[in-house]
Amino acid sequence: MFRIRTMNKISPDGLELFPRDRYEVASDLPNPDALLVRSADLHGIEFPETLKAIARAGAGVNNIPVPRCSDRGVVVFNTPGGNANAVKELVIAALLLSSRNILGGINWGASLGERADEVPELVEKEKSRFEGPEIRGKTIGVIGLGAVGVMVANDAAALGMKVIGYDPYISVEAAWNLSRQVERADTLEGLLTKADYVTLHVPLSDTTKGFLDAEKFRIMKKGARIINLARGGLVNEAEIIEALESEKLGVYVTDFPTAELLVCPRAVCIPHLGASTPEAEDNCAVMAVRQLMEFLESGTIKNSVNFPRCRLEQRAPHRLLVANRNIPNMVGQITTILAGAGINITDLINHHRDEYAYNIIDTEQPIPSDALERLGKVEGIIRVRTIERTNLV
Repeated sequence: MFRIRTMNKISPDGLELFPRDRYEVASDLPNPDALLVRSADLHGIEFPETLKAIARAGAGVNNIPVPRCSDRGVVVFNTPGGNANAVKELVIAALLLSSRNILGGINWGASLGERADEVPELVEKEKSRFEGPEIRGKTIGVIGLGAVGVMVANDAAALGMKVIGYDPYISVEAAWNLSRQVERADTLEGLLTKADYVTLHVPLSDTTKGFLDAEKFRIMKKGARIINLARGGLVNEAEIIEALESEKLGVYVTDFPTAELLVCPRAVCIPHLGASTPEAEDNCAVMAVRQLMEFLESGTIKNSVNFPRCRLEQRAPHRLLVANRNIPNMVGQITTILAGAGINITDLINHHRDEYAYNIIDTEQPIPSDALERLGKVEGIIRVRTIERTNLV
């Protein structure tokens, strides 16, 4: 019986996938095998020794202490693409809000409540104050061509915009899905100098934190508009406020309000609504649950942010799973210990990602406890786990 602790309210569409004869699911379970989380902050939480995985029903994992998890062999999953359509639709709305002063007009109209008899005349007189350009025929630069970025690029092209995309790490799958109308930028600077609108779709990391800054704003078109529904930290806030106040930039639309941005007239602050649709919550929950089940029952890793993608069809009755640091001769040490215990390996796969590696090893015989103990003592091995075929669906 696997124990799953939910750290947030999770969509029933996902939770209903757990077979009740093999899973216990609750928000207060001690010693869980896995955590299922949305926005709960896990940085201050002590993890029990039983914890094998954390699944985030969403793309960002800033609320999860990933390095600490990696050091303990805890696989962290996310759900890229599960909320992609929800975010894409809000980007299109943000594109229009940044171009036409719709919000300003609505707020002004709301102030006329006590002047009911004058409304028609005032509207006709003042509407030019809220004029803004059409997006058709304008150039939009899409930075990051993952699940969301590709959808934004394709829909912007369908709306009649000229689209330039930049992503030096674009996947083969994303490239296949990208419209042929999207022009490829060789450099970020090349995109920024041409774009009337820029939208961000990259993860927040040490290399991307604050990467849109005063230096980048200087090379952009005067009055260019920036949309950031990815992560607030991607933009240097103080410097974009300065660029807005000097009218170097036209508008900044962000899904990550701060006190400073809320009082900046040229900033449009959305209260983090990117993935706030029932469909996105359902999709992310379903993806997270399926990934947890595959990992717990077969050792398969898909959409992990700290361990490599790894899958092996099981044809033998016994399976050994080993997470280790990515250092030389690890596979040799593992197989030597198994051979010494008289274990016949029928299939093996080893993948690595940065500092960590993961092994799936299928055997004809069960691995004796003394061999498992020896494996656990090998320098560099972080976690050892076994699965019997009878536990699989």
